[in-house]
Amino acid sequence: MDLMICGACGVQYNTRAVKSCKICDDPRQYVAPGGQWWTTLREMQESKKYKNEFHMDKNHSGMISIFTVPQVAIGQRAILCCTSKGNILWDCITFIDDETVRRIQNLGGIRAIVISHPHYFSTSIHWAKAFNCPVYISEEDKIWLMRVAEGTQSINTIKTPIEKASPRHVFWKGPELDLGDVKIVKVGGHFPGSSVLLWKETKKLLIADSITVVPSGVYHVDRPPGTVSFTFMWSYPNMIPLPPDEVHSIWKAVSKLDFDDTHGAFWGRDTIGDSKRRVLESAQIFIKSMGYVDHAIHQETV
Repeated sequence: MDLMICGACGVQYNTRAVKSCKICDDPRQYVAPGGQWWTTLREMQESKKYKNEFHMDKNHSGMISIFTVPQVAIGQRAILCCTSKGNILWDCITFIDDETVRRIQNLGGIRAIVISHPHYFSTSIHWAKAFNCPVYISEEDKIWLMRVAEGTQSINTIKTPIEKASPRHVFWKGPELDLGDVKIVKVGGHFPGSSVLLWKETKKLLIADSITVVPSGVYHVDRPPGTVSFTFMWSYPNMIPLPPDEVHSIWKAVSKLDFDDTHGAFWGRDTIGDSKRRVLESAQIFIKSMGYVDHAIHQETV
């Protein structure tokens, strides 16, 4: 409760003696103009300033976005996927309190947490302990994990049952992790282990900001040709794009998946219908605009 949390990115450290945030010092992120600052989960709870809101997706009652108001750090949402085999929490947020735990327990609890990339590691151990579940993180990104749970393990298999109880981090290797009703696919780009989650039975792809929904992608009725729905960046706040081959690799990773809708890292950043074609179209526009008119991605089809 009294361990340091970076005020800019929301990631918790394993100590109170920290002066610099490794996440914010990384060139993908930034230190705020006022400098590095810190808080703790105890301070956040005792301030009575914050609460977590739960918003049901209008197209699927079993998909619930959870985010903190007022905004904490980056302001991402966690998405609770109420699957037929138990609930999966996609990504994590920093603030957690008794009311949050109570509401989620009333929805069936959490059997596993899966985090897309280091910017959303937040207070994952607190969440894992509250729901007695593992937290899955890609092996490539574990060097950015600032607080590691006891009993942490690495797994090689691409298909594994979720073990009951045991709040710990599980580092998964390989191109994908099949947890039965959901599949986690490593796309890279933003971070080496950046991943997306396919909720198989709903044909929904949860993309965090491994692929990012842009404003012009939200409204999609009768849009003119050449309108992008997604972008692909190495650093979003510093506006550093990914190179063409990295974007192509992201497409190849998701091209094998069957999905209609995508749901991004922030509330309201969703694309509904025809999303797979729109990912490819956006990637092709992105690469062409960089001057690569003959790149291999222009030969790809859905």
